[in-house]
Amino acid sequence: MFLFCISNINVNAQEMDNEQLNTIFQSISNEVDGAPGNWQFIVDSTLFICLTDELHNRMRIIAPIEKMENVTDEQLKRCMQANFHTSLDVRYSISDEVLWSAFIHPLKELTQEQVMSGISQVYSCTRTFGTTYSSGALAFPTQQERDAQQN
Repeated sequence: MFLFCISNINVNAQEMDNEQLNTIFQSISNEVDGAPGNWQFIVDSTLFICLTDELHNRMRIIAPIEKMENVTDEQLKRCMQANFHTSLDVRYSISDEVLWSAFIHPLKELTQEQVMSGISQVYSCTRTFGTTYSSGALAFPTQQERDAQQN
């Protein structure tokens, strides 16, 4: 959606690092705070947090969705189903009594396109919580949906 309209970013994607991530975040948001390895940025009024560990080759881009005290059992069940069928590279996750949308990936192996896709999917899962619970692009149908298509 909104992220696919961004112009080319001059980033060497052969081995992603904090400097390249910072360049990407600065190119998509006018509101980037933090330091390498721990950023917060806003895209389309959605707060994103990116945490990296270059030593251990890990990265996560997350966005808060809702305090767990406000999440119903049915919503939580739908999140777990979405993790299997509709959230693709992003997962609904719980930490510190908050429901999050999370894209987690080895850092060095990331490409610029994967970072952009991860941000887009986190955005979509955050925005579709409570409705379609979708990362936006593709869905793997449930058995019930496959059965309904055959009838």
